[in-house]
This record gives sequence, C-alpha cells and structure tokens, in this order.
Amino acid sequence: MLTHEENVLVTRTGPGTPMGEVMRRYWIPALISEELPEPDCPPVRVQLLGEKLVGFRDTQGRIGLLDEFCPHRLVSLWLGRNEESGLRCVYHGWKFDVHGACVEQMNEPADCSFAHKIRTTAYPAVELGGIIWAYMGPQAKMPPPPKFEWTHRLESHRHVSKVVEECNWLQALEGGIDTSHAPILHRNISTTATRPGIPLSGPFVRGGAPTLDVDSTDYGYRYAGVRPLQDGQTYVRAYHFVMPFTQIRPQQFRLQGERVRPRAAGHFWVPMDDENCMVWNWMYSFGDEPLSVEDRLERGSGNGPDHVDQTTFRSFRHKRNNWRRAWGLSSIGPKSIWDRLTALSSWRVVCSSRPSRQSRKAVTHWEQTPATTMPVLLSRSCPKG
Repeated sequence: MLTHEENVLVTRTGPGTPMGEVMRRYWIPALISEELPEPDCPPVRVQLLGEKLVGFRDTQGRIGLLDEFCPHRLVSLWLGRNEESGLRCVYHGWKFDVHGACVEQMNEPADCSFAHKIRTTAYPAVELGGIIWAYMGPQAKMPPPPKFEWTHRLESHRHVSKVVEECNWLQALEGGIDTSHAPILHRNISTTATRPGIPLSGPFVRGGAPTLDVDSTDYGYRYAGVRPLQDGQTYVRAYHFVMPFTQIRPQQFRLQGERVRPRAAGHFWVPMDDENCMVWNWMYSFGDEPLSVEDRLERGSGNGPDHVDQTTFRSFRHKRNNWRRAWGLSSIGPKSIWDRLTALSSWRVVCSSRPSRQSRKAVTHWEQTPATTMPVLLSRSCPKG
C-alpha cells in the first residue's frame, strides 16, 4: 500500500516533480501519425505531463513539438500558420522551426531583428509504428527509440487508437493491469448475448478467483493470473508490464477447438496532467494475416470511431452525460467503456492505500518494485531499451 504522501509522489507528473522527471526519461506517445497527415498541415494541440504543446509537420515532413505559447506575447501557436519550414505566430509573425529556433520576426526591421537570440521549448520527436513519440528529458540521457516489435510490422498488420480518460494516470493503469476484474466486469451476461463480452463458456469466466504470480524483470515485471478450473485443469493468462506505463497482453479469449489468430495487444497510460490521461491502445498481427477492417473498428473494446470522437479522442459516453444511462447500464456496451466508467465513478485521483489483496497484487508490485524508486531511476544513464 502507498501512504498519502507516496501516492502524491507517483501521481503528480508536472515539470520538476519526481515522477514527472522519471517519465521524462522515456519516449512518450504524443500523437497518432494521422493527426499530422502531410507537410504544412494544420498544427495540433498536445498535452503531456502537465505541459501544453503544439505539434506540426513542416514543409520537409519533419515533426516539431513546441511549447504551445509563443514566447513573445504568449499567443497560442495552435492558431499559427504552418508554412515554409516553420510555424508562424499569427500575432506578430514570429516563426519557429522544429528545433524551437526563431527564424523570422515579421514585426521587426531587418537591421533590428534579434531572432537569433530567441528560442522556444522544443522536444525531439520520432515516428514509429504510426505514433509520434516525444522525448522531454535531458538530451544527455536520451534512451534509444521505443522499437517495440509491433512498431516494425507493416501498416496492414498493426493498429493504434487512443482515448482520453478523465482520471489520474496511475488510477487508470491500476484498473488496466488488474486481471481479476476482467471476467467479472467484462463477461457476457448470458450465452445468447449479442453484445461484446468474454464468453461464459470460456476458461477465463469458468475459472475460479485467480492467484497472481509476479516476476521482476529489467524492464518492469511479468505477471500471470492462475485460475483453477472445475475439471482439475488450470487456466493461466500472462501479461508484461514495461516501465513506466506499458502493458502487453493477450488479444484473444480462445475457446477449445477455435482457430487462434496470432495477435497481441497492449496499452500505454500517458499522463496529460495530474487529473487526466490518454489511454493508448495498440494491436498487431505477428502472423501472415493482416488486421481486418473489423479489427480496426474496435467495436468489442469500445475504443473505435463508434464509441470515441476521432477529433477530440473523448468517449461519446462519459460522466457528464451519465454514460447515457437513459438506455440502461446494460446498454453501456464494450469493455473499455466499462473500464472508464468504473475508474471515473469515484474521483479523478484515488489514493492507492486501500487493503492490498490478489486484485491489486500486480499494481502493488509496481508500487514496491525497486524500479519505482525515484533516486534509482534518476541515477540511471537511460531506461532499458
């Protein structure tokens, strides 16, 4: 369990905070590549670790990630013009390149220009697996790019989505890595149910309450829910947790005799600020068969365009409209909608000091693992690649 002070320590991620400094030592998902579809396209707002930023793709196709506010008069660069290899503020015409250097000052005579003295905050960015990743830490401590296996697959074999969750990042992560709730919250309510859900006849639902086995690794830890079955067999479902916010999980609930599709999936729980996070969802096929159109709609998880606004990346069903309860709770639907509902049904920050049982064993291991100790992480040259 965490004390109140420890809970504050790991949930606050703004500049200068211990957990914020840890997060800044990793490459962080910032934008889906499709949000910046072509050179000189309109800029996009991004919020990461309590910082308001703006992303753009310049004339050469390079990615810029700058402080949202122009250092001159603090006007939002989201209003700016993306043109001729830079982002120009609409107020006085100061233009910045992808490195944050001011390259033009339209409001200053040529013989009075001091553009060479002006810089704004700019973060390095790389594009991998359909994601634009940002590094917000010290340049001397920059780790290798985040080359997860799925980032190397063809575009036809991978998919990425994201959705805002209006609670603290660790609160969302705790629910996501908890394996004990899944066959309870996400099961079908009958054998004839037409809505997405874990089949009642599958071992995930038929199994008893799990015990969790957790093994520490150099990247975080791996953990497995071990469930006894009535016929004397055992059902094991295993996961990986990669510091600081990545889960890798099985993608299918296979019934005996069914064809297995070689797929895996996972999540990132990325802090936007101390009370909101962006939940990234990725999946990929590691076989010859590409992902289908239906796979990419994510109807079963509630993370696709039927359930999430693809401009704001906010769920259509949320706390402010009571999750559209007028249709009844049974109509809330796919599993990720329920995950968001349960995470947000209390407060945006919930102290992780509740009694620790099997249901919290995975996140408790996160709380206790040496990898979470701030001085240890900060003393490393860079995170494991």
